[in-house]
Amino acid sequence: MSLVLSAAMLGVGTRMTKYKPLLSSIAGACLLMACASDPAPAPSPSFEPPPPRAEPGLPPPVVEVADNAPLKYVVKKGDTLWDIASYFLRDPWLWPEVWYVNPQVNNPHLIFPGDELLLVWVDGRPQIRRSGLGVERLSPRVRNLPLDAAIPTIPIDAIRNFLRGPRLIETDTLDDAPYVLEFVGEHLIGAEGMSVYVMRLPENDVTAYQIVRRGETYRDPDNNKILGVEAIPIGEIEVLDYGSPAVARVLDSQREILIGDHMLPSEEEIFSANFFPHSPANDVEGRIVSVYEGVSQIGQYAIVALNRGQTHGLAPGHVLSVYQAGRKVSDPYKSGYGKVQLPDQLAGTLLVFKTYERFSYGLVMEAFRPVHVLDKVKNPQPGR
Repeated sequence: MSLVLSAAMLGVGTRMTKYKPLLSSIAGACLLMACASDPAPAPSPSFEPPPPRAEPGLPPPVVEVADNAPLKYVVKKGDTLWDIASYFLRDPWLWPEVWYVNPQVNNPHLIFPGDELLLVWVDGRPQIRRSGLGVERLSPRVRNLPLDAAIPTIPIDAIRNFLRGPRLIETDTLDDAPYVLEFVGEHLIGAEGMSVYVMRLPENDVTAYQIVRRGETYRDPDNNKILGVEAIPIGEIEVLDYGSPAVARVLDSQREILIGDHMLPSEEEIFSANFFPHSPANDVEGRIVSVYEGVSQIGQYAIVALNRGQTHGLAPGHVLSVYQAGRKVSDPYKSGYGKVQLPDQLAGTLLVFKTYERFSYGLVMEAFRPVHVLDKVKNPQPGR
C-alpha cells in the first residue's frame, strides 16, 4: 500500500510549518500500514538441502508413498529424519523430492519435536510440509530454538561409541599427528594421572586429544592400494603447556600408554539435521571393507567402512544399497558341472555419515538379509 500526501491537502506555503506534527503522525500511520501489508523478507536459510535427483531435462523420479502412510504426523523427541521419511515414503532417500522448503521459515530444512507434518498432493505428486504455512507466509518468524534441538538424521546413540572407538584414518593424518616423546618422571609406560611430553602439538584452541595407536592397515580390495590405517584409542589427554615439547596430563587410559603413541583431536561431532538422505548424483560402486567392532555378520545400525570417498563423489547423507554377492553354483546339465554365477541379492541400505578422501563410513539403516565384508554398494533404485 502506498499513500501520497499532496501539498494541497494540507495547505502549502508558509503555513506548512504548523502542520509538521500532523505530517509526522500521518507518516507514522503510513509506515505501520505498509509494514502490516508488506512484511520484511525472512532471513535466508543457513544452508541449502541437496538438489532433487532429477537432472535438467529429465522427469523427476517416481515417489511412492509408503503403505499406511499417515496424512498427519507430530514429530516426537527421539525421532530421526530417516524414521519420519520411512513413515511417509517407500524409499526414504527420496525425502528431498517431497519436502517443501518454506522460504518464510528460518532454517526450513530442520525439523523439531512438536512440528506437525502433513502429507498433501500437488499436481499429482506427494509433498510433505509443516502445518500452518498460511500463517507463516503472513507473519514470518524466526524459531528461537538451538540448531542441535532439531531431530538428527540418524540415531546418535548408534554412532556415539564409534566416535570414541577404533576407526580408519588416512595414513598421512596419523604419520603427521603429535606423539608421545617421554613421560614426566622417566616412567616406561603411561597411565591415568601421569604427565607426558608431546611433540608436534600445534598451538590452537584444541586442548583435548585422544591417544591412539596404529592398528591394521586396510587396502582397497579392487586395486590393493592403501585406504587408511586403523587408529586404536587407548586414552585421553589434556594439554597443560604448549611448547616443543608440550606438556599434557593423561585424563583416562584404557590400556598402557607407550612412547610413540599418537594423538588426534577428540571428535565431538553432532550428526543432527545437517544433511538429507539422498542418492549420489553420480554412479557409485564400491565395497564394504570393514565393520566397526569386527562382527562377522552385519545388521541394522552396524557401522561399516567403504572403499569409496570424496574423490568418488560421496558426501554425508548419501544413501547406497548393499548387495550380497551372488554365489557360484554347479549346473547339473553342463559338462563337468560348470559353474553359474547367481545374481547379486539386495541385502540392505546404508547412509554415509562421514567421508574421507578415499574411504567413508556408513550406518546400515535396513538389513533385509545378512550383510558381509566385501559385499557391494551402489546407488539405490526407486522401488527396490
